[in-house]
Parts: sequence; C-alpha cells; structure tokens
Amino acid sequence: MELELEGASLKAVLNRLRRAQGQISGVIRMIEEGRDCEEVVMQLAAASRALDRAGFAIIATGLQQCVADIESGRRTGEDAEEMRARLEKLFLSLA
Repeated sequence: MELELEGASLKAVLNRLRRAQGQISGVIRMIEEGRDCEEVVMQLAAASRALDRAGFAIIATGLQQCVADIESGRRTGEDAEEMRARLEKLFLSLA
C-alpha cells in the first residue's frame, strides 16, 4: 500500500512529527539534567500524543485514498477488502 501525502496533509503530519521530535529531545535533556520525574513523564506523554496524532493522520489519509480508489473502480472485490483489513490493522496498532 503506497501512501500519498500531499499539501496540507503532508504539512500537518510533518509538523506533528517535528513537535514530537522536539519533545523527545526535551525529555532526553530533562533526564540528563536530573529533572523531576513528574515533569519528565508529562513531557514524554506529550510526545506520545504527538506521535499518535501523526499516526492517525497518516491512517486517515490512507482511508481516504482507499475509498477514492474503490469509488473510482481502481480497487474492487478482494483487493478492496484486503486494503480495508490492512488499514484496520494499522489503526488498531495505534489504539
């Protein structure tokens, strides 16, 4: 399954991933500085949420592409069902 992220979708996913990258860098720095455990965990939770949101945005784009392919006739029958099952598995991996 190829994923085609373009325009606003691509920008949104990249922004979320960059935010998570910055938060993870912050967590590493906090641990190295011996910061309070609660602060570290809160920052780590924020990074985790950013990664989850990026993952869900990618899956949502995949679902949109899949629906468009089915509606256009590019995917039919077993091929469409296989794609739906793969996307469902990806979605559940983030849940």
